[in-house]
Amino acid sequence: MSYSVGVEYALHCLVYLIDVPEKTSVGIKELSEFQGLSETFLSKVFGKLSKAGIVCSVPGVKGGYKLARSPEEISFWDVVEAVEGVKPIFQCKNILQNGLPYKDKEEISCSSCPSGNLSCPINLTMLQAEEHMRAFLRQKTLAQLQAELDETLPKEVRSFTKEYFTKDK
Repeated sequence: MSYSVGVEYALHCLVYLIDVPEKTSVGIKELSEFQGLSETFLSKVFGKLSKAGIVCSVPGVKGGYKLARSPEEISFWDVVEAVEGVKPIFQCKNILQNGLPYKDKEEISCSSCPSGNLSCPINLTMLQAEEHMRAFLRQKTLAQLQAELDETLPKEVRSFTKEYFTKDK
Protein backbone atom coordinates (compact mmCIF):
# COMPACT_ATOMS: atom_id res chain seq x y z
CA MET A 1 0.00 0.00 0.00
CA SER A 2 1.23 3.45 -0.75
CA TYR A 3 -0.06 6.93 -1.27
CA SER A 4 1.31 9.04 -4.06
CA VAL A 5 4.01 11.61 -3.42
CA GLY A 6 1.27 14.18 -4.02
CA VAL A 7 -0.01 13.60 -0.49
CA GLU A 8 3.40 14.39 1.00
CA TYR A 9 3.84 17.50 -1.15
CA ALA A 10 0.33 18.65 -0.29
CA LEU A 11 0.89 18.30 3.46
CA HIS A 12 4.20 20.17 3.32
CA CYS A 13 2.75 22.96 1.18
CA LEU A 14 -0.32 23.31 3.37
CA VAL A 15 1.87 23.78 6.44
CA TYR A 16 3.72 26.53 4.57
CA LEU A 17 0.41 28.32 4.03
CA ILE A 18 -0.45 28.42 7.73
CA ASP A 19 1.70 31.45 8.58
CA VAL A 20 0.92 33.46 5.47
CA PRO A 21 -0.86 36.73 6.40
CA GLU A 22 -4.62 36.53 6.01
CA LYS A 23 -5.07 38.84 3.02
CA THR A 24 -2.25 37.29 1.00
CA SER A 25 -1.59 34.07 -0.86
CA VAL A 26 1.32 31.97 -2.10
CA GLY A 27 1.82 31.13 -5.75
CA ILE A 28 2.41 27.67 -7.17
CA LYS A 29 5.72 28.93 -8.54
CA GLU A 30 6.98 29.77 -5.03
CA LEU A 31 5.74 26.49 -3.60
CA SER A 32 7.20 24.38 -6.39
CA GLU A 33 10.52 26.23 -6.29
CA PHE A 34 10.78 25.73 -2.53
CA GLN A 35 9.97 22.02 -2.82
CA GLY A 36 12.08 21.47 -5.93
CA LEU A 37 9.32 20.01 -8.07
CA SER A 38 7.32 20.66 -11.17
CA GLU A 39 4.83 23.54 -11.17
CA THR A 40 2.57 21.45 -13.39
CA PHE A 41 2.53 18.57 -10.92
CA LEU A 42 1.87 20.85 -7.94
CA SER A 43 -0.87 22.69 -9.87
CA LYS A 44 -2.70 19.39 -10.30
CA VAL A 45 -2.39 18.63 -6.58
CA PHE A 46 -3.64 22.11 -5.66
CA GLY A 47 -6.53 21.75 -8.10
CA LYS A 48 -7.66 18.72 -6.09
CA LEU A 49 -7.13 20.53 -2.77
CA SER A 50 -9.16 23.47 -4.07
CA LYS A 51 -11.98 21.23 -5.27
CA ALA A 52 -12.09 19.65 -1.79
CA GLY A 53 -12.35 23.06 -0.11
CA ILE A 54 -8.99 22.79 1.65
CA VAL A 55 -7.45 25.75 -0.19
CA CYS A 56 -8.91 28.57 -2.20
CA SER A 57 -7.34 30.32 -5.12
CA VAL A 58 -6.74 34.04 -5.24
CA PRO A 59 -6.78 35.43 -8.79
CA GLY A 60 -4.51 38.13 -10.12
CA VAL A 61 -0.85 38.95 -10.60
CA LYS A 62 -0.11 38.46 -6.91
CA GLY A 63 -2.56 35.57 -6.75
CA GLY A 64 -2.00 32.07 -5.54
CA TYR A 65 -3.47 29.90 -2.84
CA LYS A 66 -4.37 30.21 0.80
CA LEU A 67 -6.02 27.90 3.30
CA ALA A 68 -9.80 27.83 2.99
CA ARG A 69 -10.23 26.63 6.58
CA SER A 70 -8.24 26.92 9.76
CA PRO A 71 -5.36 24.46 10.28
CA GLU A 72 -7.29 22.94 13.20
CA GLU A 73 -10.09 22.02 10.79
CA ILE A 74 -7.94 20.33 8.14
CA SER A 75 -7.08 16.72 8.89
CA PHE A 76 -4.52 14.47 7.27
CA TRP A 77 -7.45 12.39 6.01
CA ASP A 78 -8.98 15.45 4.32
CA VAL A 79 -5.73 15.85 2.38
CA VAL A 80 -5.35 12.14 1.57
CA GLU A 81 -8.95 11.94 0.36
CA ALA A 82 -8.60 15.10 -1.73
CA VAL A 83 -5.39 13.94 -3.44
CA GLU A 84 -6.04 10.19 -3.71
CA GLY A 85 -9.83 9.96 -3.95
CA VAL A 86 -12.25 7.89 -1.92
CA LYS A 87 -11.94 4.34 -3.17
CA PRO A 88 -10.76 1.74 -0.64
CA ILE A 89 -7.12 0.71 -0.70
CA PHE A 90 -8.03 -2.97 -0.72
CA GLN A 91 -9.99 -3.90 -3.82
CA CYS A 92 -11.72 -7.26 -3.33
CA LYS A 93 -11.75 -9.16 -6.61
CA ASN A 94 -13.84 -12.05 -5.25
CA ILE A 95 -11.29 -14.59 -6.46
CA LEU A 96 -13.26 -17.28 -4.64
CA GLN A 97 -15.51 -17.58 -7.68
CA ASN A 98 -12.51 -18.68 -9.76
CA GLY A 99 -11.58 -21.55 -7.41
CA LEU A 100 -12.13 -25.22 -8.15
CA PRO A 101 -15.14 -25.65 -5.82
CA TYR A 102 -17.04 -23.09 -7.90
CA LYS A 103 -15.63 -23.81 -11.35
CA ASP A 104 -18.82 -25.32 -12.79
CA LYS A 105 -21.24 -23.30 -10.67
CA GLU A 106 -23.00 -20.13 -11.60
CA GLU A 107 -21.03 -17.01 -10.83
CA ILE A 108 -20.84 -15.98 -7.20
CA SER A 109 -21.43 -12.29 -7.30
CA CYS A 110 -20.49 -9.51 -4.95
CA SER A 111 -23.66 -7.51 -4.73
CA SER A 112 -23.13 -5.92 -1.35
CA CYS A 113 -20.55 -3.25 -2.04
CA PRO A 114 -18.35 -1.81 -4.77
CA SER A 115 -15.17 -3.00 -3.04
CA GLY A 116 -16.16 -6.64 -2.86
CA ASN A 117 -17.97 -9.22 -0.83
CA LEU A 118 -18.96 -8.05 2.66
CA SER A 119 -19.36 -11.64 3.80
CA CYS A 120 -15.73 -12.43 3.01
CA PRO A 121 -13.57 -12.38 6.16
CA ILE A 122 -10.55 -11.20 4.15
CA ASN A 123 -12.40 -8.23 2.69
CA LEU A 124 -14.01 -7.37 6.04
CA THR A 125 -10.66 -7.42 7.84
CA MET A 126 -9.05 -5.20 5.24
CA LEU A 127 -11.95 -2.72 5.26
CA GLN A 128 -11.88 -2.59 9.08
CA ALA A 129 -8.12 -1.94 9.07
CA GLU A 130 -8.58 0.87 6.56
CA GLU A 131 -11.28 2.42 8.73
CA HIS A 132 -8.91 2.43 11.72
CA MET A 133 -6.29 4.19 9.62
CA ARG A 134 -8.83 6.74 8.35
CA ALA A 135 -10.01 7.41 11.91
CA PHE A 136 -6.43 8.04 13.03
CA LEU A 137 -5.73 10.36 10.08
CA ARG A 138 -9.01 12.25 10.70
CA GLN A 139 -7.76 13.14 14.19
CA LYS A 140 -4.38 14.49 13.05
CA THR A 141 -4.58 18.11 11.90
CA LEU A 142 -2.34 20.58 10.10
CA ALA A 143 -2.11 22.57 13.34
CA GLN A 144 -0.70 19.50 15.11
CA LEU A 145 1.72 18.90 12.25
CA GLN A 146 2.95 22.48 12.44
CA ALA A 147 3.55 22.16 16.20
CA GLU A 148 5.46 18.90 15.68
CA LEU A 149 7.60 20.45 12.95
CA ASP A 150 8.36 23.37 15.27
CA GLU A 151 9.59 20.84 17.84
CA THR A 152 11.53 18.49 15.59
CA LEU A 153 13.10 20.63 12.87
CA PRO A 154 15.99 22.98 13.57
CA LYS A 155 14.77 26.48 14.41
CA GLU A 156 16.82 27.90 11.52
CA VAL A 157 14.94 25.71 9.05
CA ARG A 158 11.53 26.69 10.43
CA SER A 159 12.51 30.38 10.47
CA PHE A 160 13.83 30.22 6.91
CA THR A 161 10.65 28.51 5.73
CA LYS A 162 8.33 31.01 7.42
CA GLU A 163 10.35 33.97 6.13
CA TYR A 164 10.43 32.55 2.59
CA PHE A 165 6.64 32.37 2.38
CA THR A 166 5.89 35.63 4.16
CA LYS A 167 8.50 37.85 2.47
CA ASP A 168 7.04 40.76 0.56
CA LYS A 169 3.56 39.94 1.84
